[in-house]
Amino acid sequence: MSLDEEFMRRAFALAEQAAAVGEVPVGALVVKDGAVIGEGYNQPISSCDPTGHAEIIAMRSAAQRLGNYRLSGCDLYVTIEPCTMCVGAMVHARIDKIVFGAKEPRAGALESQLRLMDESHYNHSIDWQGGVLAEECGAIISRFFRAKRAKEKC
Repeated sequence: MSLDEEFMRRAFALAEQAAAVGEVPVGALVVKDGAVIGEGYNQPISSCDPTGHAEIIAMRSAAQRLGNYRLSGCDLYVTIEPCTMCVGAMVHARIDKIVFGAKEPRAGALESQLRLMDESHYNHSIDWQGGVLAEECGAIISRFFRAKRAKEKC
């Protein structure tokens, strides 16, 4: 198993925690020098916080641990392609690389809808890679929303 897959499996375990509490199952990690320094899972519903996305929580955790809002030299792993808000926060934090699992066809901001890192006006550029454990990462989201729709029909 590659290091990217290993970190994505850890992010996937966080996504499972989100699903267990009724949140959209997304998990994220911030990694520096091969060590996890921040992690999070989606919590906007339970925290009553629209910014409570897994990526934001993982970056907040990492920033607290480093004592710096800049996360230079850090990579962020997330189970689904990040949204516009999260990519913007990653630019401001100076994340080096984003690794995501499944594409987000409705709101993905790297590949699926917007391609924010193709823009040249940002003061920081982030390398990114998608498709790491894409099947598993996509399946947990699909199961979650399928179950949610089934409950709403009752």
